[in-house]
Amino acid sequence: MKQMLAAFVDLIFPPRCVSCDQPLSGRPDRYFCAACRDRIGFVRSPICLKCGMPFKSADLNDHLCGDCLTSDTGFSIARCLGRYEETLLDCIHKFKYNEHLGVGRMLGRMMAVYDYPAFNVSDYTLLMPVPLHPKRLRQRGFNQALILARIIAKQHRRPVDFMTLKRQIYTEPQVNLGRNEREANIKGAFKIADEGKITGEKILLVDDVYTTGSTVKECAKVLMKAGAEEVGVLTVARAVQE
Repeated sequence: MKQMLAAFVDLIFPPRCVSCDQPLSGRPDRYFCAACRDRIGFVRSPICLKCGMPFKSADLNDHLCGDCLTSDTGFSIARCLGRYEETLLDCIHKFKYNEHLGVGRMLGRMMAVYDYPAFNVSDYTLLMPVPLHPKRLRQRGFNQALILARIIAKQHRRPVDFMTLKRQIYTEPQVNLGRNEREANIKGAFKIADEGKITGEKILLVDDVYTTGSTVKECAKVLMKAGAEEVGVLTVARAVQE
């Protein structure tokens, strides 16, 4: 009965590509038309073993990048679904800035089932979204990272904690800042409300985009200092400098 109802709804209101809005009638993909699907730069090996940055040459094996060899990230591992470009960039902007929450839930479902290199969501005991400052939360009306985290946590049957990690300082948007400016801008922005809730936990931080990593690095360092056993990072997309 449910299948018949779904077929009837699709007949009257055919599903559309979440990126370009073209009808998906007769197409096997659940979310995208063939053209938009082909424009998703899924991140696969070879990548940095730690931060997950993809390497250009397909002939390489996974290894540490220069940044991870010379600096402390705070987190143990970071992975993403794909590159922050083309289709994924368009979907994230629709979700984050145009309040298309259904697109966000779709991205969360994709993140939850993707086969990441040397990484498994179920290895973590607790999921945490990167928090927004209350002022930014009032402006936007929702935390995009929390929506993603809830979808992923439901798939893997893990709890979500969005109250313990707090953003205590309102910072300027990171989008137009360089690497050094981002690190200075975010320094000291986060605090832990109750250390007892994260002691010994393997925490997976969830966010939408990894650009320089300044935000998740700062979060991870605060969490580790407060007693977390391990901190991993999972994002929808990764900005890659060619």
